[in-house]
Amino acid sequence: MITYIIIGITVLVSFMAFNNAKTMSDFMFNPYVIHHRKQYYRFISAGFIHADYFHLFFNMYALYLFGGIVEQSLAVIFPGFGTLLYVVLYLSALIMSSMFSFNKHKGNPNYNALGASGAVSAILFASIIIYPSQKLMIFPIPFFIPSYILGPIYLGYSYYMSKNGHDNIGHDAHFFGALWGILFMIVLWKDAISNFMSQIIK
Repeated sequence: MITYIIIGITVLVSFMAFNNAKTMSDFMFNPYVIHHRKQYYRFISAGFIHADYFHLFFNMYALYLFGGIVEQSLAVIFPGFGTLLYVVLYLSALIMSSMFSFNKHKGNPNYNALGASGAVSAILFASIIIYPSQKLMIFPIPFFIPSYILGPIYLGYSYYMSKNGHDNIGHDAHFFGALWGILFMIVLWKDAISNFMSQIIK
């Protein structure tokens, strides 16, 4: 499956960057460098490197949990090109989840970001659109909650922390990646809303 290929490439590139400072620097999302040197590839490349092993594991484990669901569902919904759409969703999410930070920090040469969190958030929320009745658990909540309830909580938390947080976590990428996953599914799948509603009101 494509999900496993993405995970494999991300792990490989991240390990390379862990052991090579130049690779880490060249792949990093730096809005100032992107804007002034036109290095637009960094929108994508930054999603394949991570800050440390825990960061890498957390993102790839989440992608493993939800990526296969979305990949297989898109293959059923869009026979013949569902896999391609899955790749487009993932790569476009890397870009779209970073656009806010790009515009916000393109004048700041010291701002850097990295990781696949924006794309993983898009995949997670695409899965919520497809299966809103699935039950999820997220730290620190110690019990399972239907995803159509947990989703808005996650969005609200990400938005709040993007405005008020100082924890070096890319809450902007989480928030806008999630929105992109929702928008992607609603625009491309004509039955997205009716499917969503039928599952939460039955």
